[in-house]
Amino acid sequence: MINTWLKTALRADVRNRAIMVCLLVGTILVAINQGSALLAGQFSAGLWIKIGLTYLVPYGVSTFAAVQAIRD
Repeated sequence: MINTWLKTALRADVRNRAIMVCLLVGTILVAINQGSALLAGQFSAGLWIKIGLTYLVPYGVSTFAAVQAIRD
């Protein structure tokens, strides 16, 4: 079951859509949540971790939704 889920999640169409979603949504969220720190030049390790997670969450949500839709 998990193996099938992962195979579906790694399909090119699912992966490509998730990448597009995370780039669009992630960029908007970074601008909203971290924009002032970026404009002020406050580049810390913590900021980069937050930015990475900000892109990772929409990728995960998009992948999960696509896999569930395909399986249903």
